[in-house]
Order: sequence, then structure tokens, then C-alpha cells
Amino acid sequence: MYLVTAGEMHEMDRQTIESFGLPGRVLMENAGLGATRILFKKFKGLVDKKVGIVAGRGNNGGDGFVIARYLSQKGVSVTVYLLAKKTTVKGDVAENLNLLAPLDITVIEMPDQKSFSKHKTSMLHQDIWIDAILGTGLKSDVKGYFRKIIEFINSSEKPVFSVDIPSGLNADTGQPCGACIQAHTTATFAFAKTGHLIFPGAGYTGNLEIVDIGIPNYIAEKVGPKQFLLTSALVRSALQKRSPEAHKGNTGHLLIIAGSTGKTGAAAMTALSAMRSGAGLVTLGIPRSLNPVLESQVLEVMTSPLPEAEGGILDESSFNEIMDLIDGKKCLALGPGLGTASSTKNLVIQIIQECNIPVVIDADGLNNLIDNVYILKNLKNPVILTPHPGEMSRLIGKPVSFIQNDRINCARNFAKKFKVHIVLKGARTVIAHPDGKVFINPTGNPGMASGGMGDVLTGIIAGFVTQGYSPESATHAGVYLHGTAADTLQKNMAPFGFLATEVMNAIPGQIQHLINAKQTGSNNNQFS
Repeated sequence: MYLVTAGEMHEMDRQTIESFGLPGRVLMENAGLGATRILFKKFKGLVDKKVGIVAGRGNNGGDGFVIARYLSQKGVSVTVYLLAKKTTVKGDVAENLNLLAPLDITVIEMPDQKSFSKHKTSMLHQDIWIDAILGTGLKSDVKGYFRKIIEFINSSEKPVFSVDIPSGLNADTGQPCGACIQAHTTATFAFAKTGHLIFPGAGYTGNLEIVDIGIPNYIAEKVGPKQFLLTSALVRSALQKRSPEAHKGNTGHLLIIAGSTGKTGAAAMTALSAMRSGAGLVTLGIPRSLNPVLESQVLEVMTSPLPEAEGGILDESSFNEIMDLIDGKKCLALGPGLGTASSTKNLVIQIIQECNIPVVIDADGLNNLIDNVYILKNLKNPVILTPHPGEMSRLIGKPVSFIQNDRINCARNFAKKFKVHIVLKGARTVIAHPDGKVFINPTGNPGMASGGMGDVLTGIIAGFVTQGYSPESATHAGVYLHGTAADTLQKNMAPFGFLATEVMNAIPGQIQHLINAKQTGSNNNQFS
């Protein structure tokens, strides 16, 4: 499913009007009619409610006027609060405003603070607000009068239905521009915008519904958005059917280099998660002193005790043995629990430079790349990095706030620059590929905010790569299933308190669920 930026949506609108010949007023009519249908679906007993539509003078306001007309025709009590003088409204927007005149709709001009103060008390009697103030083109902060209007609507504690996007939300980054409407439901047009799905925008958007307004498919494809939503259908299509003659020798052999004193759990969870996602064989390369612990923890996994430095960490002395272990493997997972001693850092850099198979780098594998990120540019083998925002911050030398303010472009720019696959973890994980395509994952929940979840994800992704999945398919399936496993646990157990190992153990069931859905042809919600 496409996710579009404001610029891409504007271009689709333009080409539909100019090239396809569909008038802008028809697009506006389709938008308003579709939004009205969603209003009736989401708000029961609407005909008995008082609905206040707060509209700007732009196209977003025009959509609001169409909604007002359809609501009135259905017998709903509607009041329109126009945040401008009627004489300043132009074009298709003005036409739809004029169509309200014969109807039983009160239109109140409220262009400034003085007029707002006059009507403020009566506005409190509305049962539902429709937000048609600002559209997807907003980039600068909302200030002054409009900010006060948004704050008033939010403080009213009445449900808000936003038209296209909550007013005040950046459609590309999901960041609020100063003040932002807190919507109960948002009806967006043609395609979801990236800002609807990325937090904090997802929180302001509420329930997201998409209205088909008539943008031709060929125009959408011509504009070619490079952002997509991960869906169950997409992940199902990536799952490989296993031959009846499959055996452990042809389902891949994964090498994991992980662990140090005090962090054996990271190594164990990575290894077992790879098994849970279907890897045929897993060998765990660890500091020699940890071998007795891990051999008893991970019965299905082979261990390879390696030379270690003081303190139970790996250093350059193990490099040659590790390179021998890489021979014949399908994938390398590098980093969980390794530590960041200078000798370990040197080892990690050497391994990354010399490795000739796909590699998944996480945790201390990433931390040891700091100041040496440039080596990624020269690699020929596929590389997958799985940073959380703190690790991404250290990789690019920017504060976490910089990352979180524009997660999509931070991940995309890094992936394109270094020709790697990035899994930027967090709420709505962002997966970016070297070709600039970005996928946003809708699964997962706050209950995953506990230790070990990243190790499990690394193992799942590496397990898929080991079985022959492309980096794209492996990251998509791994991230999506990791989230659905946690969602199932949250549903059946509690909002939080479930463990990373429980997520790990739930992975086969999630794979089976997708396989069953593929066989029966069942469809999930469009945002799952």
C-alpha cells in the first residue's frame, strides 16, 4: 500500500485534473461525500447530534463545505464556522460555500479573535467537531488565532473528525507544527500520508480511514511514491513454501558472533529466534568461558568457543577462527552482547570488512561501527543494520531528537548513502532500502519496551536471510511478525509484562497464521 508525501499527493491531484481531465470540484465532491459516509459509520445516532464544522478558506475547508451539505441533506444539525471572510474564499471552495446558502445551515464568519470570542460560548454546545481548517501542505508552525482555535477544539473534550489530516500535523514527518488537532477519526483522501502512520502523528490521527476520490492508478504509479505500508498481504507473499523434501542441510546455516560476560542472554535469544523463524542450523560463536552456560541454554544450537580477552570478551585473537566459521554459512549475525572494548571494536571492523556473506549487524556491532561507518560503502555483500534511535544517533552523529523528528528520511538517506538496509526500530519501525524505498510497520506495541526484544528481532531477520530470503523480504517478514507476535501476547496476557522469549516462542504461530490466511484468502484490516 502506498504512503504518500504532501508533495506526491499534490502532484497526483494536479495530473488528475490537468492530464486525466477530472475537474478539481469533482475531486472535492468525492472527498466530501466519502468523508460523510465515514462519519455516519463512525458516529452512531449522528442525526440527533449537533455538528460544528470549523473550516479554513482553502481546499480543506472546501471539503468541509461538501460534508456540511451532505450532512444537512440527511437531517443533521450543522453549523459552519468559517475562519475567514466569505469574500476571501475563491474557486471551487467558494462554489461549495455558496451551495450552502439555500440549506438549513448556519454559516458564521469568524475570521479573528474578536469574532471567536463572540461565539465561543455557543460553540460549547456542539456535540461533534469536524476539523477542516488546515490541509496537508502545512510546513510552518501554527500560531496566533488558528492556534487558539485548535486549542479550544482540543479542550472541548468532544470527538473530532479531521478532514484529510488533523490540522497542525506535518503530513510528511508526523510532527505537530506547534498546535495540532487531536482527532478521534481522520478521513484521508486517495492514500494515507506518511505523517498519519509515523508517531507522534499516528497518535493525533486517531482511527484512519481512506476515501477513494478517483485518482487513476496509472497516475499514482507514474508519480511513484517510495513509501509503503507493510501489510499482511505483502508479508504473506514473501513467505517461501518449504519443499516436502526439505532438511536442515538445505534450509540454511547461520553463524552468530555474540555475547560477553554478563550478556549470554543476548546471544542465546538471537540464536533461538533464528531457529524459531526457520533456520536449519545455527552456530553460535562466543567467548570460550561462556560455552558451558550457552551449551546448557540453547540445546538446538551448536556453539563454537572462541579465544577471548580478559573479562570474557572477544578480541582480534579470534578473527581467523571466525573467518573459518563464516565459510559455508548463508548469513552472519553480528553484535548482540559483544561489548565495546577497543579490542572488540577492532575485531568487529575486521569481520565486517572481510565478510563475504549477508550480515545482520545489531547492538554492539553497531556501537563498534561508530567513527568507522565509512567502511560500509565498500562492501559487496548485503548488509542489514537494525539500530534503535540511540544507536542511529551515534552512527550519524546527530541527537536522538533529530532522528525522531524525521525518521523516514534519516533511515532513507543512510540506506542510500551506504547502500545498506536499515531497520530503524521504535514505534512504527521504519525499514529503508538502498534504492530509496521505505516501508513502515504497523505492528507492535508499547509492551515491547523491555530488554531482549532487539536480540529476538535480529535472530528472526537473520533466520530468514539464512533460508534464502532477500534482505527486503527478510526485514519485512521479520519486523512484521515480531510485532504481530507481541500484539497477540498483549491481547491474550496484558498491556505489558510479557518477555522477549515469549515473543520469540510465538513466532511459529504467527507464521502459521499468515500461511492459513494465504490459503483461505482471508483479508485483514487495511492497516495490518
